[in-house]
Amino acid sequence: MIEITNITKTYASGFTALRDVNLTIKKGEIFALLGPNGAGKTTLISAICGLVEPSGGTITVGGFDTKKEYRQARSLIGLVPQELFLEIFETVWSTMTYARGFYGKKDDPELYEQILRDLSLWDKKDEKIQALSGGMKRRVLIARALTNEPAVLFLDEPTAGVDVELRREMLDVVKDLQKRGTTVILTTHYIEEAEELADRIGIISAGEIKLVEDKDALMKRMGHKTLSLNLVQNLEKLPVGVQQEGVALSPDGSQIHYSYKTGANSGITTLLSSLKEAGVAFEDLDTEQSSLEEIFVTLINQK
Repeated sequence: MIEITNITKTYASGFTALRDVNLTIKKGEIFALLGPNGAGKTTLISAICGLVEPSGGTITVGGFDTKKEYRQARSLIGLVPQELFLEIFETVWSTMTYARGFYGKKDDPELYEQILRDLSLWDKKDEKIQALSGGMKRRVLIARALTNEPAVLFLDEPTAGVDVELRREMLDVVKDLQKRGTTVILTTHYIEEAEELADRIGIISAGEIKLVEDKDALMKRMGHKTLSLNLVQNLEKLPVGVQQEGVALSPDGSQIHYSYKTGANSGITTLLSSLKEAGVAFEDLDTEQSSLEEIFVTLINQK
């Protein structure tokens, strides 16, 4: 759906925001673009949407070159920007009708109603934007972007400033859009959202794509699990037979923790056998898996 080839962007000040970016985004997938502040996420999205002109390289959307065939390319795109750009004296309904008319499409009240109901905005349709809360305005941005019935939807920090309940509703809307065949590109500081939604993860830092990988494969390759055993009796130190890589005793001696890589031969069976031979009994156990956020922090901190 999107093909990005050797894209660079250097501003007049000399600052290079994007460095030879190459990326392919598949039709119908949810792609999460993650990176620290200033990494180039918004610049890359703006370049795809035609809001920023790249210094070099090419971008196609649905097979249309965003520079040579910009009308066809942009007609496929819906954008929910990070900033709240809305006409505050307009109503929610008029915002929808104007947005669809902007693309030269016929008025479609049934579509507006469906979108507003999906985003829990139907009862606000006649209210002016200035009367809405920040979270409501954020949802109006999404509603406005959907009036075009886009094949590709960009969500740049879509749940910033939105409460937990509304965030859940919005994530459900994103999942539903994917079911209908919409390609979704998501940037977010709430990395648990990317973990829940994304099919693939791309990590950008200092204007360069550092990694693109299937989310599940990434978490399996770089993730780890920790097994915690609550002991019947506290230990002063680990028995010799139990000492192995990844095994540690808690400071108070009440727990044994064992860390191992996700997807690898865990060694849990060997550990439990060693505990039994050493006469160490436990009354409860728990496992915890590393999150995408932990993996992301690890990758960003690597050279």
